[in-house]
Amino acid sequence: MARRTPLHELHRAAGARFTEFSGWEMPVQYAGVIAEHAQVRSSAGLFDVSHMGELEVRGPGALALCQRVATNDAAKLGVGQAQYTVWCAEDGGTIDDTILYRLGAERYMFCVNAGNAAACLDWIREQQKGVPGAEVVDRCDELGLIALQGPRAAEVVERLGAAAIAALPRFGCTETTLAGASVIAARTGYTGEDGFELFVGAGQVASLWQALMDMSRDDLRIAPIGLGARDTLRLEAALPLYGHELSRDISPLEAGLGWAIKLAKGDFVGASALRRQKEAGLPRRLVGLALREPGIARADYPVKCGERVVGVVTSGTKSPTLGSAIALALLASESLDAALSVEIRGRAVAAERVGLPFYRRAGAR
Repeated sequence: MARRTPLHELHRAAGARFTEFSGWEMPVQYAGVIAEHAQVRSSAGLFDVSHMGELEVRGPGALALCQRVATNDAAKLGVGQAQYTVWCAEDGGTIDDTILYRLGAERYMFCVNAGNAAACLDWIREQQKGVPGAEVVDRCDELGLIALQGPRAAEVVERLGAAAIAALPRFGCTETTLAGASVIAARTGYTGEDGFELFVGAGQVASLWQALMDMSRDDLRIAPIGLGARDTLRLEAALPLYGHELSRDISPLEAGLGWAIKLAKGDFVGASALRRQKEAGLPRRLVGLALREPGIARADYPVKCGERVVGVVTSGTKSPTLGSAIALALLASESLDAALSVEIRGRAVAAERVGLPFYRRAGAR
């Protein structure tokens, strides 16, 4: 039976339609994907992402363990800072992509994907055996997670009296209170918009959700957003989804995440394989495609150069913001400058390689 988050009954009361996702029964939409997508791009939306996992690393060996399991350089994090990073296997394949938060001098927390949480916990505990002074604490059941996303997200928390949260820089984090709830708040998200992710005790997550929803006024609309719009939003922003753009068979280098891989920091799990891959040249790369004819490219559709298959679509949709069909695809490196098409139900649909992200919010770097 699929698991449910502490907000399940609130979603049901709001008229949500549900879907199974990574072993969880999650709201996929309320008012509809296009309307919810536009809501986040124009104002502010609330996402229940309590299915995500949280693994805290504590103790004098905490930094050493973070450095061993993750590709980015945790030593660069000050207290109150976060970074995107990847966990790799010895062969360079991706175990998960995560965000790492530094909560204290000897306290770090990884937020991991729902479908990988159990495997990540087992894996980091295996790595922990070689790192003295590091403790791993499973907080997955203890914490819920709400994402407040959109250009007016900061205004929402300011109206709730949380100036410390509203003042956070991008990828900043803090432990504070919001609407009477103790939270770990971070200026992070998965939509391409400004916003915050709010980790809160499972017993307080419903009251915090309701307090945020109660801020909705005629001059500041807030609405619940389902996984359907979450996917179209992240795709426009070219943010990878594990199982699509990343997997045990796809390295973070192939997925275009070289900026999150710090080979110079020293050895970490998978570093040797990634060095070899980089030196040999990548056989395939993740690229953006725009369809130039009617059709929607879906995951696993073949990408062709003439009659030859040169890659596969990893994610695709009709962009609600752009009004055109877009896709991420993993292509053979020698085909990157070739004339391309996507095979859609036996029909070749012309596609053009385009720069990423497909959408960038105003003022974003």
